Amino acid sequence: MVAMSAGILLYRLGGGGVQVLIAHMGGPFWASKDAAAWSIPKGEFDPDAESAMDAARREFREELGVDAPSADYAELGTFAYSSGKRVVVFVADGAGFDASGFTFGEFEMEWPPRSGETARFPEVDRAEWVAIDDARERLVKGQRPALEALARMVELAAG
Repeated sequence: MVAMSAGILLYRLGGGGVQVLIAHMGGPFWASKDAAAWSIPKGEFDPDAESAMDAARREFREELGVDAPSADYAELGTFAYSSGKRVVVFVADGAGFDASGFTFGEFEMEWPPRSGETARFPEVDRAEWVAIDDARERLVKGQRPALEALARMVELAAG
């Protein structure tokens, strides 16, 4: 069975163009990386047990510690990673959403490697609004097509 994820990509329009809310992945592997080390707030779900939208809202809350804003969400599309994993992305206008005050979810892993010790790390260690052009370099490769789809959607809406 193909692994499925769902996430929320908030965007806002401003004087500098389109901005998106993305999150820097937490843990020791990502600590000193910026390029291809950011993600849409998202996570795995079982399509037989939960809708993609419900999963996207749940994962937003789990990763950032706040509820996704009340907004009109649209399904942007389903995007495949090179690994075969698929992510369903929902978008909404996040104008007015304050990207602060987050309480990031955590995970455990053996650290340092082969030490037998377990350490806790945040799932993400920061989230911020960034220009869509900057997000193209920062996002993990498998999520970049969602930015292109968002850019097309915003262009069509503008007219």
